[in-house]
Amino acid sequence: MPKYFDFKVYGYYLYFTSKCIVECMHVHASDTRLTEAGSAKFFVKANGDTELMKKGTLSDIEVRKISAFIKDHYLEMHDLWLKWSDNDYYRGM
Repeated sequence: MPKYFDFKVYGYYLYFTSKCIVECMHVHASDTRLTEAGSAKFFVKANGDTELMKKGTLSDIEVRKISAFIKDHYLEMHDLWLKWSDNDYYRGM
């Protein structure tokens, strides 16, 4: 399970699973188990903005903080994503 960073961001690991690389770029956030169950899920747009698809156990404040962190680091995160997936940024529905 690739983590975007080895450290927790506001108490949460940011990661993706090898099963979810068939989708567009996104970030799971979980404080314990690194699985899709119970985690938050942020789809990442080409400008670094995110769209929250699943809140998981995050509070509204944590969602805002993690979204801002992703915005500040999305290019670095995108580089890792592309090592695993042929799919690019989220384009909206």
